[in-house]
Amino acid sequence: MRVVLIDDEPLARSVVIEYLQSWPDLEIVQECNDGFEGVKAIAQHEPDLIFLDIQMPKINGFEMLELIEQPPSVIFTTAFDEYAIKAFEEHAVDYLLKPFTKERFNKAVQKWMDQRQVAEPKQNTKQLLDNIQNSSLRNERVVVKTGTKIKIIPVNDILFLAADDDYVKIHTSEGSFLKNKTMAYFEKLLGEDDFVRVHRSYIVRINEITRIDPYEKESHLAILKSGEKIPVSKTGYPKLRQVLGL
Repeated sequence: MRVVLIDDEPLARSVVIEYLQSWPDLEIVQECNDGFEGVKAIAQHEPDLIFLDIQMPKINGFEMLELIEQPPSVIFTTAFDEYAIKAFEEHAVDYLLKPFTKERFNKAVQKWMDQRQVAEPKQNTKQLLDNIQNSSLRNERVVVKTGTKIKIIPVNDILFLAADDDYVKIHTSEGSFLKNKTMAYFEKLLGEDDFVRVHRSYIVRINEITRIDPYEKESHLAILKSGEKIPVSKTGYPKLRQVLGL
């Protein structure tokens, strides 16, 4: 069974390598220094299991998992004790708080082995991400994948978002980027201080709105600084008037 290690600390990776010697059925196919390398390694090797650090440079472990359509089973190796431990307990295969003993490591691997017999532990990874997204965690950026490249978009650069089938199109001054998330996810992520959902398919940065024009029937259009016209629904209109103080 194929294993990928993703951790920016060489010493931490060496500990996992040493402990895995007791598990001959698990083959380490690649070591990665950061999440960028991790995304490529997972696409290339399709591992059965990854050991993943959370706090890494460039992108963190959760952001990396979001970029993978079919994320593998995960055992987190982290020094960050307070980071969504409840979510780990419910949905991750396991999490190892650094520094961890060989006995604790073996227990985590055995747990994963046992889960494979009765269920598909990869589902836990998806449920974990949903749980993290539905928590009170707030991000200051959004990480997207464009072809083979990974782009980090600061939330402050987002002008508006539009639903696009199973994706959300994030519009910035540099262009638009697709993210495989829901509008509800972004509504919670971005909060109500800077953004408002004016339509089931649109979320707009409040300070980008220059005026509201009446449109056909009882609907309206929000006109942005860029000249973009965003539809405002019947239910979105009073919400928009409230945040604009009209």
